[in-house]
Amino acid sequence: QIPGIKVIMPTGAFYFLPEVSAYFGKSVEGRTIHNASDLCMYLLEEAHVSLVTGEAFGVPECVRLSYAASREDLQEAIKRIKEALARLQ
Repeated sequence: QIPGIKVIMPTGAFYFLPEVSAYFGKSVEGRTIHNASDLCMYLLEEAHVSLVTGEAFGVPECVRLSYAASREDLQEAIKRIKEALARLQ
């Protein structure tokens, strides 16, 4: 679990759309997260994990995370995301 993220797991897809708006307005080292696009870019640069905004799916407060990967890769990605999000104040 990651504080501030709400997830409803899908029943038939290989991705889910966690709601991440709790991180909007948070900052680190002078960089402020204003929206899901900012958060995706931050996570790409800081955690080296690529996510897509939920905007194209009608949920701009979400990000799209695919879990079509090995369990080990997913665990590592979640660990990196959690660490990067913990740095946001």
